[in-house]
Amino acid sequence: MSKRKAKEAHLPIGECIDQVHLILRKRFCHQQLPDKLEGVEAQHKHLVELLKRTAVHGESNSVLIVGPRGAGKTTLLRSVLRELSEVTEVQKNLLQVHLNGLLQTDDRIALKEITRQLHLENVVGDRVFGSFAENLAFLLDALKKGDRSSSRPVLFVLDEFDLFAHHKNQTLLYNLFDVSQSAQAPIAVVGLTCRLDVLELLEKRVKSRFSHRQIHLLSSLTFPQYVARVQTQLSLPDDFPDGKFVREWNAAVATLCEDKSVEDVLRRHFNSSKDFRSLHMLLMLCLSRVSVAKPVITPADLLDASRSCLADAQANMLHGLSILELCLIIAMKHLNDVYEGEPFNLQMVHNEFKKFLQRKSNSMYNFEQPVIMKAFEHLQQLELIQPADSSSAKTQREYQLMRLMLDHSQIMEALQKYPQCPTDLKQWATSAFA
Repeated sequence: MSKRKAKEAHLPIGECIDQVHLILRKRFCHQQLPDKLEGVEAQHKHLVELLKRTAVHGESNSVLIVGPRGAGKTTLLRSVLRELSEVTEVQKNLLQVHLNGLLQTDDRIALKEITRQLHLENVVGDRVFGSFAENLAFLLDALKKGDRSSSRPVLFVLDEFDLFAHHKNQTLLYNLFDVSQSAQAPIAVVGLTCRLDVLELLEKRVKSRFSHRQIHLLSSLTFPQYVARVQTQLSLPDDFPDGKFVREWNAAVATLCEDKSVEDVLRRHFNSSKDFRSLHMLLMLCLSRVSVAKPVITPADLLDASRSCLADAQANMLHGLSILELCLIIAMKHLNDVYEGEPFNLQMVHNEFKKFLQRKSNSMYNFEQPVIMKAFEHLQQLELIQPADSSSAKTQREYQLMRLMLDHSQIMEALQKYPQCPTDLKQWATSAFA
């Protein structure tokens, strides 16, 4: 009887909400590997076989995993490594080195990182090597087993592979591919990149040593699957402490996903990006609005969260500008309209601003030249305007050619939302000719 009572026990609403935040935040922030990957079974099988041949039979291989950001390249690799770690022989033998093109910006840093991840700092000590190839050969030689006949297989994972191609002479890539092609040591090189033309970046000598194996990942997700994913991500598990709350929450989530306005919001996100990371950001913003006073996610919450995600940062920056800076932006907009996007300088902007002042009887907008110059420089610091070319840096400041980084619609939208924007400014902005 006591067990049944415990099962039917209802937690206070505050505790339930805390548990919801804990479970869903963990789900959105810590990208946990699914038990089974869907839609990439062939690629998964291919990669498992490839790495198993290196780990078990000592065969060297190289492969590139190519696909857009968020397509699941890292997830695929992590899933393959998880499967391989269950094989005892692989678990005992295979060493892993993970490098990232954003962190290891040159070959010297990459070599230090390889040494650190292989735990060979003490072996290298104060030795001085003549070349990169000599250093790498020494590291791989140090991994040989007691009988010196066979070396331990090493898996090199190169994230942001295309950035390694920009290193001087592509020394790291050349030496890794050279080792994988010759029988010096069993290594597997796996590159992850979102550039389809990555092979064009490789030098001839590097390209000739690469196996030209490529695994392409392209998202085949449909919109109904995307909506189902939203429902799964927001639903609470059955082992939640309060059964009644779970039923109510999951029913509310199901109703939410069937709402027409929610479908429109999700379709907009689906069309702009099928990436689950951006979806998780959207759902996280919705979750932050859940409280004791409002214990479910409503369509209005999703709409607000969508607006926050798709907000235009540059247009929002205009809301914090002074009236003078806004006047200069409008003058630039008119110059863009008249001269069809040709660059302008401060003197031209000032002349355009003067034309506006001549039509005004009051002196509300009368500013001294140094003040206007300071406002112009502030717009440049905010990167709302940019120099047209590098040569203009030598020119006198008033005559440096600039380009406006905002389009017509962004300026007009910002003027509508600008707090207490003067009517004459709005009229000036909408007038066809200044």
